[in-house]
Amino acid sequence: MKKYRTCESVCKGHPDKLCDLISDSILDACLRKDKSSRVACEVMATKGRIIVAGEITCSKKIDIKRVVRNVLADVGYNPRKFLVFVHVHQQSKDIAGGVDRALESREGDTSWYSMLGAGDQGTVYGYATNETSEKLPLPLVLSHAICEKLDKVMKSGVIKNIGPDGKAQVTVEYEDDKPKRIKTIVVSVQHGADKDLNDLRNEIISQVLWPVFEKYPFDDETEILINPSGRFVEGGPAADTGLTGRKIMVDTYGGIASHGGGAFSGKDPTKVDRSGAYMARAIAKNIIWCGYAERCQVAISYAIGKADPVAVEIDTFGTGKVAESILCSAVQEVFNLRPAAIIEKLRLTDVIYADTATYGHFRYGLHSWEFLDCYKELREAVKRYVD
Repeated sequence: MKKYRTCESVCKGHPDKLCDLISDSILDACLRKDKSSRVACEVMATKGRIIVAGEITCSKKIDIKRVVRNVLADVGYNPRKFLVFVHVHQQSKDIAGGVDRALESREGDTSWYSMLGAGDQGTVYGYATNETSEKLPLPLVLSHAICEKLDKVMKSGVIKNIGPDGKAQVTVEYEDDKPKRIKTIVVSVQHGADKDLNDLRNEIISQVLWPVFEKYPFDDETEILINPSGRFVEGGPAADTGLTGRKIMVDTYGGIASHGGGAFSGKDPTKVDRSGAYMARAIAKNIIWCGYAERCQVAISYAIGKADPVAVEIDTFGTGKVAESILCSAVQEVFNLRPAAIIEKLRLTDVIYADTATYGHFRYGLHSWEFLDCYKELREAVKRYVD
């Protein structure tokens, strides 16, 4: 049966993604000075203004305005054209109390990792598929690759007179749940007022699309839309207000898998909507690597102030070779899902979070949650349950 799946990505200079990048850069600055920092940092970007707000508890002083200006310059904006406003305060003592001493610990549990409670409630999702080497949906991988290439050719000057704001979207035709061909490619990129749009189209196709689609070539019937709205001179925060956390599908699985709703950027790893989602992705990827399914989604639910999750579910979308109940039992045996254990295993106080803010949080080989280091233990656990 034929079906279509579409995913999008955005460039570093997209207003929302700029805010994600600033939020995570502030988090990085805090963790560099104090590994136990608690950060929930939100950013809004509009014409000529960057507004930073949220809760930050850090033992050392952070020059937030300098961090903001450095990010603006690195992305391609002139920091002198922005006023920066900072409105932050420390984390609520009530929230900190539940996180610093989990419900299990308060009830007398002295076992390992019992102290740290989840920093929020909610369900997080991890997803993996065997359709690409990245174990991610093909249209998402291609969309991210387009935006990463756009940023590179803009910064290097390979394509002249284009700006930092841009986005991409790819539609892939599937047959029997397998990618068959590229149906549609959409690219929008900011450009100078005197840029010829025909030249821009030819440059994008030759310098961006051909390299990106080398492994998955588009054909003569592929619809290629370059700046379909026409003129795109005014971009970035001057044209569209940006906010942290508005690109959660770009950050995860392109809308192909479920999402609990919690954004990642600007949050320290005690917030399970970030750290729990990273662990859920690691679990799903290990399941796919073991060959137990072709597609897999892992759902983990937490209660604020409680260390152990309140529920764990696995969905293999009818592609599983092992019962989902067995996978769920084996996963909980192999993977410790308490926040402190996740932080330790994935080394989440040592991550450079600014590297996660663009082109998706699940980039192949770049982050600890992408490593396949538990598949042997998972196989042994599954075998015990099957036997």
